[in-house]
Amino acid sequence: MPLRRFVNWLVMSVILFFVISALIFVLVSLTPGDAARAIVGPTASQERYEQVRATLGLDLPLWQQYGRWIGGLFRGDLGDSVVTGVPVAQVLADRVEPTLALMISTFVCASILGIALGVIGAARPGVVGKAADVGSVVGSAVPSFWIGLVLATVFAVQLRILPTSGYTPIVDGVGPWLAHMALPVVTLTIGGTALLAKQTRDAVAEQLAQPYIVLLRAHGVSERRILWRHALRGAAVPIVTILGMKMVGLTSGTVLVESVFVIPGFAGYSVSATLLHDIPVVQAITLIFTIVIIVTNLVVELVYARLNVKENA
Repeated sequence: MPLRRFVNWLVMSVILFFVISALIFVLVSLTPGDAARAIVGPTASQERYEQVRATLGLDLPLWQQYGRWIGGLFRGDLGDSVVTGVPVAQVLADRVEPTLALMISTFVCASILGIALGVIGAARPGVVGKAADVGSVVGSAVPSFWIGLVLATVFAVQLRILPTSGYTPIVDGVGPWLAHMALPVVTLTIGGTALLAKQTRDAVAEQLAQPYIVLLRAHGVSERRILWRHALRGAAVPIVTILGMKMVGLTSGTVLVESVFVIPGFAGYSVSATLLHDIPVVQAITLIFTIVIIVTNLVVELVYARLNVKENA
């Protein structure tokens, strides 16, 4: 990626960060509920209520509240939970491993399985290709939380071979960690794999119809080499696009799946924080997911630039 293009993208990302952070702050602040009232209770005096509002800074104009929040953010201070009084950074630090493990494991599994099925479907466009189309429609249409409930009912409740909920850190053993991650990862992988497989099959099939593939076959290049090295590379741009969309989609998909399987991650915790009107926690979690999306877009842009360099070489 040329330096000028990278600098322009970086500037736009910084502007986007401030715009989205302001929108997050305003929208979360406007959600129904009152954090001060939730803390003091419905029977507290008005004086006590006003004191708590002043302590939390809720009596300040919204723009001043945002200034205090963004200033603390650049100092590494995400504020304190209005419910527990614990620093938000500590709350999220205790919950970051389950969410990251779920997102990374799902992304890797969906990427490998989706690309492999797509390439095989392009090489064998008969039954395999049609199965990829059907699987894509079904996997994209069925909600992930419903898939999770079905898997939990079958494998955890009826067969009793996997746990229904919870999370075991990987340092406590790979076996228990895999047992707790299996159902959530499969739940999130199904939809992403189906869509990626279809897009990969279509992109690779289009490349296999190009004249340069005919030329490679005429020179005796093996079908496996043509398929996995040349056709797949030519189809890389749409595949990378879908992979980027998959990572972005995981920021919302993990919220539902963590809630279904009671995984103590910060994605699922955002639901209870919202219900309790714990504004600092909700703002921090939303901002973290925003940063993930921005970084994902940067990685996709870098990969695009790398692919263009190889094509022009």
